[in-house]
Amino acid sequence: MPTELARTRTTQGNPLKFSGGEQSLVWTIWLIYGAFYFCRTNISSAVPGMGAPVAEGGLGLSSEEIGYILASLKLTYGVGQLLNGQLAERISPRLMLAIGMLGSAALNVLFGFGTGFYFLLFIWASNGYCQALGWTPAMRITSDWIPFHKRGKAIGLIGTGYQITLGLTYFVAGQSAEVFGWRGALYVPAALLTAAAIFMFVCLKESPEAAAEAKRGHAEAGASAAAPRIQPGVVKVAQLTLLNPALWLMGLSLGLLNANRYGFVDWGVAHLIEVQNTGVGPAALKYVVLPIGAVAGSFWAGWITDRFFGSRRAPVVCIFLVCLGFLTLAYEYAARQNVFVTLVLLVLIGFCIYGPQVLLVGTAPVDMARQGTAAAAAGFVNFLGYMGAAAGDYATGYFKAQEHGGWQMAIYVWAAWAFAAAALVAVLWNVRPVPKD
Repeated sequence: MPTELARTRTTQGNPLKFSGGEQSLVWTIWLIYGAFYFCRTNISSAVPGMGAPVAEGGLGLSSEEIGYILASLKLTYGVGQLLNGQLAERISPRLMLAIGMLGSAALNVLFGFGTGFYFLLFIWASNGYCQALGWTPAMRITSDWIPFHKRGKAIGLIGTGYQITLGLTYFVAGQSAEVFGWRGALYVPAALLTAAAIFMFVCLKESPEAAAEAKRGHAEAGASAAAPRIQPGVVKVAQLTLLNPALWLMGLSLGLLNANRYGFVDWGVAHLIEVQNTGVGPAALKYVVLPIGAVAGSFWAGWITDRFFGSRRAPVVCIFLVCLGFLTLAYEYAARQNVFVTLVLLVLIGFCIYGPQVLLVGTAPVDMARQGTAAAAAGFVNFLGYMGAAAGDYATGYFKAQEHGGWQMAIYVWAAWAFAAAALVAVLWNVRPVPKD
């Protein structure tokens, strides 16, 4: 691939250093994909209001009904990842991103107008599909721009974007819910995602060739463009994806990790409100610290795999997941006893969730994909990951009920998921990236 070789030669002095175009692309994707989280994780600040009595301005939904609503996004997001992984190989990634961003913002506004359980279920499930229009086109663009030996660093940096947005969302949605009621947690983030969509239209270039066209003009770029992108057929892409055991193991591990992750992300604010007897605003502010660790974990996990493990992702993922299991057990006790220790543990938990999550959701599947199937591989692994997330939301809603063990039992289950995810990914300990030839 002439373009990739040229980019590699420009950074021979430091093989992990980005060229100017690569760096610009990474930070553009960083902002664009991170913005999706404004209209996904904001629901955690709306959950307490959705469960509050109607007389107090809430919707009076049961914890199991809320669990179904939360799980609906994960199901449609997962199915969307599977479908959109194929579509992203054939349709303009910018078009997919635009539909996803603007559609998700509109659906968040509609959700805020809802009152009935089935309406809310349908709207939040639809939002899941719009959210699924973000990651796979972003990974196709990233794989077209960034060679594999820099991809751990690149996707690690991109991952810090949605960790920072996660923290901003806790703050923005939590304070909006405190001031405007629970519906404020839907409306304000929708405006922010809309602004990010406008930025995407203006700034994002899909490939180095597209950037060259925009810079030099169509005539000159047409004379010097690289060879067309090789694209296998639909059946071939499906075979290369579904018959790859490494992708199955990564997907199942990601599913268990996501079950733990969304325990904290979706239910964490409600948990602190109950066990620390506080309001939605203060509880959401405490969760702002989780992305501090998440940003560090996302960046350092990818960098460590490239720098010390020869781009092997599984060892780092496995170590982080074992630590996550023990930290989750410690959190169950600390959250009831000491606010400061709770905050410290949330930072460490964010580090140990999002370090392996970024590797499993993007870097490792792209590594294992053959040429022309990077988006499909990432979509398939993400599909399995969000099936686990959906099951996890339902399980948390079930176990947190007092008759089924309460919050203590729910969090013990979160820890068990982390340990099981570590056991699965350990099978891939010595697996290295597949050459794209």
